[in-house]
Amino acid sequence: MLLNQVYKGCLVFSRCQTRKSFAEASWLRTLSTGTERSNRHEFNEKAQFGSSRLFMLAGLGAAAAAGFYYYTKYNLPKVLALENKVKEGTASEREPGSYVDGLPVYSSVDVAKHRDESTGVWVSYKSGVYDITHFIKSHPGGNKILLGAGVSVEPFWNLYAIHKQPKTLALLEEYRIGNLTKGEEDDSMMNMGDPYANDPQRHPVLTIRTKKPFNAETPTSLLVDNFITPTEFFYVRHHFPVPDVDLSSGDYSLEIISDNEKKGLSLNLDQLKTTYASHSVTASLQCSGNRRSEMNRTKPTKGLEWAQGAMGNAVWKGVRLRDVLLDLGIKESDENEHWHVEFEGLDIDPTSAPYAVSIPLSKAMDPRGDVILAYEMNGETLTRDHGFPLRVVVPGTTGARWVKWLTRIEVARNESQSHWQQNDYKSFNPSSDWDKVDFSTAPAIQEMPVTSVVCDPQDGETVELKDGKLKLKGYAWSGGGRGVVRVDISLDSGKTWHVAELLDPVKLSRQWAWTRWQANLPVTAKETEVWVRAVDSSYNTQPEGMEHIWNMRGVLAVGYHKIKVSLKAD
Repeated sequence: MLLNQVYKGCLVFSRCQTRKSFAEASWLRTLSTGTERSNRHEFNEKAQFGSSRLFMLAGLGAAAAAGFYYYTKYNLPKVLALENKVKEGTASEREPGSYVDGLPVYSSVDVAKHRDESTGVWVSYKSGVYDITHFIKSHPGGNKILLGAGVSVEPFWNLYAIHKQPKTLALLEEYRIGNLTKGEEDDSMMNMGDPYANDPQRHPVLTIRTKKPFNAETPTSLLVDNFITPTEFFYVRHHFPVPDVDLSSGDYSLEIISDNEKKGLSLNLDQLKTTYASHSVTASLQCSGNRRSEMNRTKPTKGLEWAQGAMGNAVWKGVRLRDVLLDLGIKESDENEHWHVEFEGLDIDPTSAPYAVSIPLSKAMDPRGDVILAYEMNGETLTRDHGFPLRVVVPGTTGARWVKWLTRIEVARNESQSHWQQNDYKSFNPSSDWDKVDFSTAPAIQEMPVTSVVCDPQDGETVELKDGKLKLKGYAWSGGGRGVVRVDISLDSGKTWHVAELLDPVKLSRQWAWTRWQANLPVTAKETEVWVRAVDSSYNTQPEGMEHIWNMRGVLAVGYHKIKVSLKAD
């Protein structure tokens, strides 16, 4: 049918060509009206030609439709793909924040008019203007992003320098809507110094993950050489610049209050030391995101690319928090069983809001919980990087609760409402994403799950066997004071298992320190994959794969540790 219409249309069209006078007078009229309205025909074939014209129009219409169909099918996808490629290439190749010819130009005053979702949220970066309204809900930091609404993000990135990375800048360019008026690009940074300029010096052996704020981990090759991790090698985790406290000025004090505000305490460091008995505890400290890089192999997450060294073991000395709270008048009772103790540090964000989190009051008041306000680490005064002059030590819990540069404690009926308690350091099921997640549905991480790591050899390393055996060593640890009772190793993807030797004394409970382990296993292959898992005193063990516990924040990465090594015969 289609070919028939095309044929008839083409035949009539050829007849029309022999009658140019008619074609010039009537062809356009026929196309525009679809019917015969001209009375100025100079030939006698009116009826026949009228019918022919209908065939002609139908044929040409069908031909056009067929042509458009085949053009769309075979060419349009190529055109669209090329268009997208050009757009992507342009955005990715240009310097983020550079001036882009052809885009609208906005002044800083224009940008300032867009500070909330009702007006749209705009920000500027260098010469670029961006509408980030639709990104806010998926921002990993929650509404913290609104700190930069209507202004330049550069001052905030000077503080949150961890965000100023190629991936982040490339993402920002996707929201580009225009250019900032020339001459206004540098106004936002005028008279602003580097907030990290006064940070302390660090040991060069640390593996740096970000410089501003400073975050670095211990190389795993050094991690288990000693039961106690040397302070200068201990991993460092910061959110903001390091406070510099001068005790001689007399400005430092620790404020302790209760929810009813009937009684409060204010103590300087000397008063704290002389009023309460000292107490020491050996405890391991681990970041919630330790081993995140392994989880990222399943799918990218949000957070620092920690390997296995965001963990250490130290001797902490201070005073029991329990003693201080008893002096405040806090009692152990069913009435306050679900209360919390909130801690605030001297490290603050751009709005002057301090880093703040809380732990259950039951943990703080437990005489066997060993929560202390520490002023010493490994027999010496705390360093600035580790919380001088005072930090909280909460054995068995994630490092996020061990607040440094402690300045305020509050006993409250509810947990902390800070960003760090409510909208961070939580885990969700593997199918959750940033667009739909509801942080209120998950509890804040407190006690950590059991984990284990091969520290030596390293993944991808070539190892020389000794007497045909592969020597392995590493660490294992479980939160909540649960001791590690066994470490299992497999060289054949879990078909058979070997039990490692535990090198350090282990208690079944109140075991706050890690346990180092080692093994010498016979190997005949030229390469092998080593799997390690730990079992704690409650018989909790690690899941086999990170894919089963993947979460968008990349926390609690405690799947089997798996490394591949090449082997050389001795």
